Amino acid sequence: MANCDLTVDQVVPTLGSKELVAWLPIIFGLAKGSTVAIPELAYPTYAVGALMAHANVITYVTAQDITDTVDLIWVNTPSNPTGQVLSAVQLKEIVERGRKIGAPIVSDECYIELGWSVKPVSVLDRSVNDGDLTGILAVYSLSKRSNLAGYRSGAVVGDPELIDNITSLRKHSGMLLPTPIQHATIAALGDTKHVEIQKAKYGARRDLLHTALVEAGFEISHSEAGLYLWATRGEDCFATVDWLATRGILVAPGDFYGVAGAKHIRVAMTGTDERISHFASRLRS
Repeated sequence: MANCDLTVDQVVPTLGSKELVAWLPIIFGLAKGSTVAIPELAYPTYAVGALMAHANVITYVTAQDITDTVDLIWVNTPSNPTGQVLSAVQLKEIVERGRKIGAPIVSDECYIELGWSVKPVSVLDRSVNDGDLTGILAVYSLSKRSNLAGYRSGAVVGDPELIDNITSLRKHSGMLLPTPIQHATIAALGDTKHVEIQKAKYGARRDLLHTALVEAGFEISHSEAGLYLWATRGEDCFATVDWLATRGILVAPGDFYGVAGAKHIRVAMTGTDERISHFASRLRS
């Protein structure tokens, strides 16, 4: 997962990654008047979790955009929806900013093994944190790398003090991963061959989708990792959604992930090979 050594007191199993993302602001004691920083373009659950705690939400593009009033910083690399991968330098700047203002830095890395044109770096890597995990957490999931979404198996890893706080509250709220799923998780983490096979399937679908979209006049932004292509025709995202819908193709409008996505769509590689092939054929026709 990263260039670091982890101990038992630095890992907590979670019921997938989404529930941890949603509940973490409350677990950390955030409330009305608190502020959560999330990426400018982001999966909505980061903001939903803040709202569940009645906290404020601000968005950022770079570490310099994060204000002194922030109480929790979310990072998502590789990104959903854009597929953007933050470099070790960019991550280090966010870590340093978080430590300066006393805000935990939590990196959602559920797509980290699905790098295409670049190799994603974890916030846990020594090149990012200089071997010090203070104030740092990474969220991990088997849903993508092992295709186990229905198993709801994930983990949060990092600063043992933060992990202890999370564990203490979770065990009293019933958020414990069932033992059979934990054993399945151990088996999945102990095998890399199936991950390579699954990644190859996604890669073949990505190549087909990428080619078809470019041939149809789309521009692909970022998309260097993850399970999505972030595409645009330079028009309002709903005009593009409608254009594709008339061809029997369903995509997500970019502004669902933030106003900065108003001219993009998110195209998923999670359909079957047959459906992906139909997508490409319909675009070409």
